[in-house]
Order: sequence, then structure tokens, then C-alpha cells
Amino acid sequence: MDDEKSVLEQMTDAMNNAAGATKEAAKTIVKKVKKAARKVAKKVTPKKAKKAKKASKKTSAKKSAKKAGKKAAKKKNKARKSRR
Repeated sequence: MDDEKSVLEQMTDAMNNAAGATKEAAKTIVKKVKKAARKVAKKVTPKKAKKAKKASKKTSAKKSAKKAGKKAAKKKNKARKSRR
């Protein structure tokens, strides 16, 4: 220990350094835990559910296209009937 600094200053410096080191260590641990949690979440989520979501999106797009075609046909029929 330095004789130039008082004991109180030396102790506060040591405590501050220790606090800073533990803070940095905690940050790195949190980062590692989050990364590991993401990996586990990817493995745990069932692949079938992902495929089902994709399939439902495709079928909904097909359905909307069919509905649009039917509506257009109905409009044409109404237009023909109104001409008669």
C-alpha cells in the first residue's frame, strides 16, 4: 500500500475496482446465458409448427385468390342480368 494515500482512500479505490470487475463479469455472464437460451429455444420449438405456419399462410393466400375470382364472376353475372 502506498504511504502517500490514506488508508481510507486506498480501501475505497480497492472497493471501486472490485465493484467494476464484478459488474463486467456479470455483463458477460448475462450475454452468454442469453445466447445459450436462444440456442435452446431454436432446438425446442417443433419444426412441424413452423411448417404448419408456412402452410397456413400459403393456403390463406390461395383462398383469398379463389374468393377474388368468385367475386369477379358474380359481378359479371349481375352485370349481364341487369342488361337484360
